[in-house]
Amino acid sequence: MTTRNIAVIVGSLRKDSFTRKVAQSMIELAPAGLKMEIVEIRDLPLYNQDDETGNPPAAFTAFRERIGQADGILFCTPEYNRSVPGALKNAIDVGSRPYGKAAYADKPCAVVSVSPGALGGFGANHHLRQMLPFLNMPCMPAPEAYVGNVAAKYDGERLVDDSSRDFFQTFVNTFAAWVEQHAK
Repeated sequence: MTTRNIAVIVGSLRKDSFTRKVAQSMIELAPAGLKMEIVEIRDLPLYNQDDETGNPPAAFTAFRERIGQADGILFCTPEYNRSVPGALKNAIDVGSRPYGKAAYADKPCAVVSVSPGALGGFGANHHLRQMLPFLNMPCMPAPEAYVGNVAAKYDGERLVDDSSRDFFQTFVNTFAAWVEQHAK
């Protein structure tokens, strides 16, 4: 069985974020053959095309290399003002450049959105999905993952909600099959 390396991008920078907890739960539930690892975005400078002239920031190059080596991407995002956080949008912009050489191109992906509210980050999920076709990323259509009322699902770092665990397991298993189906 081929091991597929998955870059997990967490849109929240908060160290105790629920989004990071959900991402960690997905990593723990990953089936054999799927190696998932969080790729940090907190140290990426804001994207500025002027930085691309000659010598881009080292953080841009390192991030692009990590994404380029991945077989797939799992985006985990909170919802900020009915959209994705600026840090996540910045990571998407950094990985999408230089134009024509996007590190994200052809990488199968999936989106998980997280919210303490009932809607589960619906707006962020769909705004993120609107960006993915431009990046030429086949995005897993179902199951869709909107994790609402997330605070009630965790006791500290531990996932305590059995129905969420079952859903996360189904989601990550389906994602493994999606990655395999679209692997290069």
